[in-house]
Formats: sequence, structure tokens, C-alpha cells
Amino acid sequence: MSLPPNFLDELRTRISLTQVVGRKVLWDTRKSNQAKGDMWAPCPFHQEKSASFHVDDRKGYYYCFGCHAKGDAISFVRETENVGFMEAIEILATEAGMQMPARDPKAQEKADHRTELVEVMEKAVRFFRLQLRSGAGSNARDYLARRGLDDNTQDRFDIGFAVPGWQSLWDHLTGQGVAPEKIIEAGLAKPSQKGGKPYDTFRNRIMFPIRDARGRAIAFGGRAMDPDDNAKYLNSPETPLFDKSRTLYNQGPAREAAGKGQPLIVAEGYMDVIALASGGFEAAVAPLGTAVTETQLQMLWRITDEPIMALDGDKAGLNAAYRVIDTALPLLEAGKSLRFVLLPEGKDPDDLIRSEGRDAMRALLESAQPMVQLLWRRETEGRVFDSPERKAALDKTLRERIRLIQDPSLRSHYGEEIKQLRWALFRSPSKGGQGQSSARRFNASMPAKPSEGTLTSMLVAGGQDVENRLREAVILAALLSTPDLVPEFESQLEDMTCVDPDHAALRLCLLQHAGASAEAVQAAADAALGEPALEKLCRARHVAITPCVRNAGDPDLARLTIGEELAKLEAGIGLDAEIAEATEDLYGSADETLTWRLSQAAAARQIAQKAQSEDKAEYDLGPNGAAINREERSAFAALMETIRFEKPRS
Repeated sequence: MSLPPNFLDELRTRISLTQVVGRKVLWDTRKSNQAKGDMWAPCPFHQEKSASFHVDDRKGYYYCFGCHAKGDAISFVRETENVGFMEAIEILATEAGMQMPARDPKAQEKADHRTELVEVMEKAVRFFRLQLRSGAGSNARDYLARRGLDDNTQDRFDIGFAVPGWQSLWDHLTGQGVAPEKIIEAGLAKPSQKGGKPYDTFRNRIMFPIRDARGRAIAFGGRAMDPDDNAKYLNSPETPLFDKSRTLYNQGPAREAAGKGQPLIVAEGYMDVIALASGGFEAAVAPLGTAVTETQLQMLWRITDEPIMALDGDKAGLNAAYRVIDTALPLLEAGKSLRFVLLPEGKDPDDLIRSEGRDAMRALLESAQPMVQLLWRRETEGRVFDSPERKAALDKTLRERIRLIQDPSLRSHYGEEIKQLRWALFRSPSKGGQGQSSARRFNASMPAKPSEGTLTSMLVAGGQDVENRLREAVILAALLSTPDLVPEFESQLEDMTCVDPDHAALRLCLLQHAGASAEAVQAAADAALGEPALEKLCRARHVAITPCVRNAGDPDLARLTIGEELAKLEAGIGLDAEIAEATEDLYGSADETLTWRLSQAAAARQIAQKAQSEDKAEYDLGPNGAAINREERSAFAALMETIRFEKPRS
């Protein structure tokens, strides 16, 4: 649905961002200025104690100095309510007392027709619910009780029962005045092939209503009570309301629960979803009897970045996981992926939760494997790679799989991960004598074991991010030593992303107290860390020996150091970003453009690494070939002349 050009502008003028955000946060009254629309609160998007979330009511924007979340009222509602763009617009329009724009006649007619079909479906839901409570539903009630579905769970999911009769639902709906064509169009009945009355689609089945994201009944899933029935589970046919490739069971409640921080779990069927939700894992959904489709994956990623596929640990479950991988690979993006949990063989989520408790299920979810691990498992499990030909075949297969990934950066990281797994597989010592001999030759070429002092040094313990951590520490220590410089570097500080959480807290503290006295800044920084901030930064020897920290109070030296370190930090991040976007790994292709881009980024970093205060002195070449500072040489010559003509003392 398209909106008139001025509709959003008027909506933004009618609503107050402070009121919209105020429903989700507690304002910090000490920092906030309500009269100016300048409000501060702890961020609703990440856990924190300090008020780093800023709302500018006049401009209509919010920004978090901690996690960098930003946007307007529409984006805030989308993120906190976990809804789509149009749903957020409808929520805000209702609050502002605005009518949503009228749709075109054809679209409105189609929407009205869908609404009528939904009403038919809701009547069917109520009928099936009544039948479950009737005498005809006693066997179905016993089955549900054995599966642990109490009355509250049955009510929560609107579970019902379709009696064995051929026209029970048909007679009920037509008796209520529902048009026969609508019953058939909704998929609740089928025309007779013998010229008689249409007959019910579902008979002698436990009924699970399937609802869309807005909670409207659009289809049914039925579980056969007759063990000899050819179809154990039966879904509604495709209708104007229902497309099973674009629908997820329990999508609406799961989306809301995921928005509150619960992991999104993709189970195999209705009963698995109900068991998970009853066990406290409310963000659970299921595809409807088919493999997960591309559309369903996109729906899952709109809810959360990393859904967890919870599948049976048997061969069928593994094959289902492998089909998901094949579907997902071409769709992957940075930050959008899948994780996999394989349940113990012979157990579904209900069995696991009932036998071992919720903690066992939670532990499985927390240990979910990234997709690359399952991809590797599919291509290597149960196979022997004892020849160059077999190894080459594995490489070829993996290259073909990884090439399906469209994102160059992600493709590169997959290649790196696969290379590590391949190295571990092919370099691990075999049990035979030849393998042990190879291992000895390999180990002999390895470097000597590092000393204990090396292992505990900051450079080793800090990992790949240590250089950035040290630069951050130097910048913050210099600013804490000379807080008068904070306003000069305020914009660069706002853009600076800190690796260390303590550094992020200090950066925020400096921004919030820019222009305050040195004593106030120091006190605020100490309070933010719970200990003397400058002293903590200087525990790193690399920071303590920095000239601007040792010579605290020298603003020129501090200004120069801060500028240089910020430039180096920015250049390093720029190079990393360029590599992430441009580098093609072993499994990709490279060209001259890639080489040029990387060389330019590397050159920029090299320039930044050089000190900005280059030596501008002029030099002469001495008799021995050494460079002599011309200014110092002249001063020395003048001194010698003075000594030469000075009268000797008596």
C-alpha cells in the first residue's frame, strides 16, 4: 500500500517522540530537560545502567551513544514492537487520531473479500472447539492429555476436533447462513464428485488453527485420530487466504516473544511448537509440512538475525537440515544466518523438556552450531580422504557450495572457516605409523613453545583487537589528562567505535561532560568505571609511557597525540572495512580492481601510521657520511667561536 506524500509528514508533526519512547523507558530526570524536549534514559535496545539514550523531541530523532541505535518514531515502534513498516504506521496513526489513507477500489474489494473468508474461518474455529468439548471429542481429549496439553494450552492455541461425519461442518456453517461457495473457497469443504453435497475437508482429526502474523485464522492443520489414515497430518489446501510456502505456524506470538529477547526456534511441526511454547520457549514457529522455503527464510530474518533450526537428530532430521542449507546459502547476508540444533535421536522437543527439563532444552539452544559447521559435516561425515583425488573432490564440492553465497565478505569468511576445518582434518595425526611419522616431521617444523611471559603479555592476551584497544586507551588517557581538549575532538569521539566496554563508557562520559571542569570530568570518569579511570588506563604499560600522559598538562603534545591516534584508528577501521567488502578468498575470483582497492586502503593506512609531526629539520652530510642537523651544527660552531676568542683566566 502506498501512502500520500504528505501523510508521513503530518503523522510526525502530530506525534511526540518523547511520548512514544516514554512507554518503553524511564527518563533520567537529572539529565533530561523536558521543556526543551531534550530527554535522556537508559537505552531500551541494550543492557546498561547509565543514561546514554538521547531523544531530541524537536528534531524527532533518537540516538544511543552506547549501541548507536538511531531513528525516528516509526523506526522505534518497529524495533520495540517487532512489527513491519505499515503496522508501525497504523499504530502511530491510531494514537494520533489519523485515518489511514483509503485504498484503491479493487484493492479494497479484495481486502473485504478476504475479511469475509476470515470470518468463515473463525466460525469454523469455534465449531471445532465446541466439538472437542462434546461427547464425540472424548478420544481426542484423552490423546491431548497424554501429550501433556492441558486446558490452558488448548485454549491458548484454539485446538479443536473435527468429528468423523462427512458434512458436520458444512451443515453447521450453511445453517448459520454462510454461502456455500465461501465454505469451499476457504478450503473447509470439497465438491462431491458424485453430484451430492460437498463434504468436509477435515474429518476425525484434532484441529490446529493456522493464523497469520496479525492473528487471523487463515487455514487449519489436522492430526488424524485413525492410525490407519493415509495422511497423519493434513493442511488446508491453497486458498486466497493461505499459501503454505509463505506461512509459519505461530508466527504472531513468536514474533512478539522474539522482540522481547527470546531465541527464535524453528521446529518441525505443530506439536513441537506447542511443547516449546508451553515450556517457556515462546518464540517458536514451524513450516507447514514442507521444507523451509526462501520466503519463509526471509520472514524468519525479519524477526531475528539468527533463527535456530531445531531438528530431530535422526537421518531424516539431518537431511532436512541439509535442505535448509541449500536453500539458505544464496540468501545469506552479513548478520543474517542460521544456527542448528540437532535433538537427541528419538526425542522431539516435548520428550526432551518432559524427561530432562527446560534447562536441557536451553543448553541445547545455547550450543547451537553455526551453519558452516553443518555444511562441513555434510561433506565430510563418514568419508575417508586418503588420496589426493578424494581431497580434490572435497575441495571442488565446497568451492561450489561457497560460490552460492552472494555477499563477497561473507563468502570470504566462509572460505576462511572451511580452510581452518580442512587444515584440522588433513593435518591431524593418523593412528598408523606413517601418520605419526608425518606428525613428527610437521611438529619439528613448528616454532618453539612461547615463554610464559610471552603468553601473558597484553599483546597476546588482547587478541586481534589489542592494537585498537591500546589506541583507544591512549586517546582516552590523553583526554582525561587534558579534558579541555574534549570539545575540539567531540565529533570524532562521537564517531569512534570502542572495542573495550570500559572505553565505550569513558567515551560516553567525556562526551556528556564536555566543557566541564577537569575535576568534574575526572570524578565522572571514576564513577563510570567504579575506580580511578586514568589509573586503570595506565595499567597498560604502553599507555603509561605515552609522552602526553607522562607530561600531563601539555595541551599541544596531547592535541598532537590524540589527532594522530584517531587518524590511525580510523585508517585501520577503513582498511578492515575495505578488505571485508573487496577481498575474494581462495574460493572466489580476484581482478585488478580488487588489487587497486586494497592497495589504496593500505596506502591510506600507511600514511596515517606515520607521525603527523614529520621532522622538518634540514641536514648536512658529515665527513663520515652521517646526517648532521644544520641548525644544531650552526649553534655548535657559534659556541666554539665564543670559546676561541674568550680571554684565558689568570
